Amino acid sequence: MRAVPFALLRHAPTAWNAGGRLQGLTDTCLSPEGEAAARQWRLPPPAAHWKRSSSPLQRARRTAELVQPSAPVALDSRLREMSFGVWEGFTVKQLRATGGEAFAAAEAAGLDFHPPGGESPRLAMARLSQWSSTLTEPVVAVSHKAAIRALLALATGWNMLGRPPHKLDWTCLHFFVAHDAGRVTIERLNVPLTS
Repeated sequence: MRAVPFALLRHAPTAWNAGGRLQGLTDTCLSPEGEAAARQWRLPPPAAHWKRSSSPLQRARRTAELVQPSAPVALDSRLREMSFGVWEGFTVKQLRATGGEAFAAAEAAGLDFHPPGGESPRLAMARLSQWSSTLTEPVVAVSHKAAIRALLALATGWNMLGRPPHKLDWTCLHFFVAHDAGRVTIERLNVPLTS
């Protein structure tokens, strides 16, 4: 039976994070504060010696380059953020104020929340399951908040309605195990990065 450990790290902060804006596939860069934070982060054992992978979006790629920069980073588009379509650049507060019943219905759809022109968490979950099913050795992957939440849903069966079954600290590393047929389980969450 296959059991390959892997760890996920959310990219360091961007100006859009600070403003609460949905980034999705918009290729935002790290803020100066994000660059400084990523330079300080160090992966804990055993992840410090694992291969590195990253979403191709520059905020993730740059984070991967700055965290222990001696390791090469392989890019994989399956680690990209969920697309928020026409809602990218807006805050959830703005969308709730202007989207009315249509946005409220979208939020109530859980895994099937589907922004116009975007991607649902269920679709993101399927591509991350496919990514995990190809792992043959341990890897640290730098990804994005909605993508990591989709992977948490895959690991726990959470339907993305109500609070998540585990609160994730976005400045920590999260360890999972990849099994056969794209199944994923949690090993341990919220492991601090050393500085």
